[in-house]
Amino acid sequence: MVAEENRDGADDMAIDEPAPHNIQRSVVPNEFDQNYLRVYYGRLFPYDDFYRWMSYGNDGKHPACDTSFIGRREFSFTLENNIFLRFQSFSSRSELEKSVKEKCPFKIDIGPVYSVDPAKRNAYARSGDNAFVPVEKELVFDIDISDYDDVRYCCSGADVCIDCWPLMTVAIKVLDVSLREDFGFNHILWVYSGRRGVHCWVCDHKARRLTNEQRAAIAHYFRVNRSNENNKRKVTLSGPALHPFLTRSYNILQFYFEEKLLSSQSYLASEESIQRILDMIPDESISSQLQEKWQKNHQVSSGEDVNVARWKQLKRMVQSGKQKVQGLRRSVEEIVFCHTYPRLDMEVSKHMNHLLKSPFCVHPKTGRVCIPIDPSHSDQFDPTAVPTLSGLLEELNMRGHSADTEGWEGTSLAESIKFFRSSFLQPLLKTCKADMEAAYRVKVQGSKNGSSW
Repeated sequence: MVAEENRDGADDMAIDEPAPHNIQRSVVPNEFDQNYLRVYYGRLFPYDDFYRWMSYGNDGKHPACDTSFIGRREFSFTLENNIFLRFQSFSSRSELEKSVKEKCPFKIDIGPVYSVDPAKRNAYARSGDNAFVPVEKELVFDIDISDYDDVRYCCSGADVCIDCWPLMTVAIKVLDVSLREDFGFNHILWVYSGRRGVHCWVCDHKARRLTNEQRAAIAHYFRVNRSNENNKRKVTLSGPALHPFLTRSYNILQFYFEEKLLSSQSYLASEESIQRILDMIPDESISSQLQEKWQKNHQVSSGEDVNVARWKQLKRMVQSGKQKVQGLRRSVEEIVFCHTYPRLDMEVSKHMNHLLKSPFCVHPKTGRVCIPIDPSHSDQFDPTAVPTLSGLLEELNMRGHSADTEGWEGTSLAESIKFFRSSFLQPLLKTCKADMEAAYRVKVQGSKNGSSW
């Protein structure tokens, strides 16, 4: 069932049950529940920080601010039973908070800023004037670990564990450094999706104003030449030397491949994974020699991990310099890229009007909160240890209600909100205010120059 709300007169499908202030039980069951979600939205969701982020300094306190800015942003709510409310908009923080508490969305998605209030789009459509168009949206990236199922052997689908999560850590590190060093972006927010991946929000003004064509160009910059599924060489790195971006990325990929994933995923321990890697070596004589050696020696006498020992053997033979098969020495890099390079959902990044789940939502399948990830400490992030809806309610029950602190203070959510505020939001708003002030001074000076005539 799909429904769409229009504030011009359609029913808002709000859920009218009062939000409970506490769950009357000593132990909260470890499951997702709408009543728990009401408590979360009532006492824990960081409305102030969220609204300040979405306003980008357009809060009415500066003469240069755009007071219509936040009211032109689309929000989408997904209610129980997959009821979708598209094109929600809010002109104030209190209006946003009231709507979230009333409707209790299972998911909040963030869309673009439009040229007009999206809730009034039908009125503009009837006028025949093509005025309802997206004009601004963060540059976003969506990476799901399920897209790596062909190179992870501990989990599959939506399942994730600490053994395969380094694949997401690699993606964060590769993209974050490139977005900052290659494109000059500064205000970047990484967020755990709540289940099987990560989202990236690039919030610099120049990123938000990118056209669809420019967004597509950036997305394609991060794309490597992946062969079709029938080609045994899954990745092809052409040219006499790697692009500087790929060279820098390879240093990151190689570390995580050799130090984390090689052993945890047993890339050179099972027949299936061994064959996959040997198929990527263009010299059949070398791959046959390695296969024969590994079939005879299932164990390593030195006590070294079999995956590590075999990888060293492979590299020695491939990079010895004695073989002249084209692309042979590059095959080691291709194997590493194939197993670890970020796999982006390109369509999410290419289109301004694509929706993406909001930070601090609770994933209904896992009960986990979509918390920010510090890219400089992403190695320490554990997706199985993030705050959960049931865990947070237990913490609230144990702490009791205090009117002197924000609801999330003293809970496991506090660290994430403080990081969001201090490391992302405050530097972002500082830049927004500076840009606003500079633009205002130019405007005032222009007015003075004009009046002097």
